[in-house]
Amino acid sequence: MKINKKLIQELVDHLKEFNLSELEYQDGQTKIKVSRALKGVEQQKTSAVVSPNKTVLKNSEDSDGIRVKSPIIGTAYLAPEPGAKKFVEIGDKIKKGQTVMIVEAMKTMNHVPSTSDGEVKKILVEDGQPVEFGQTLVLLK
Repeated sequence: MKINKKLIQELVDHLKEFNLSELEYQDGQTKIKVSRALKGVEQQKTSAVVSPNKTVLKNSEDSDGIRVKSPIIGTAYLAPEPGAKKFVEIGDKIKKGQTVMIVEAMKTMNHVPSTSDGEVKKILVEDGQPVEFGQTLVLLK
């Protein structure tokens, strides 16, 4: 199987251009899927994995720490309302179940609770940023 590097690069360019997290292309038996995790406005490193009928591009993230992930697709908000104090800041010690942010979906505000006790190491999204299901929002120590 010959890998069409030009096509893969073109798909990766479309991810960046349209700010997509995933794109899939199929032509007969050839199937190419490219994806990346969105991390604020900063793009993460991309690596390629090749299998017989598909090529998948994945991103690497910080591997150490406890991840608090988005339970739904929506828009992340770091505070309960514009101008209010943020739910958490880097360095805050938090308890399991404590709200770390809100994800709005279909005009419904969904509180995102911490999955464990810890200290906020990184906040990986910005206020008002679109997020996807399973996307890491906060990294805890």
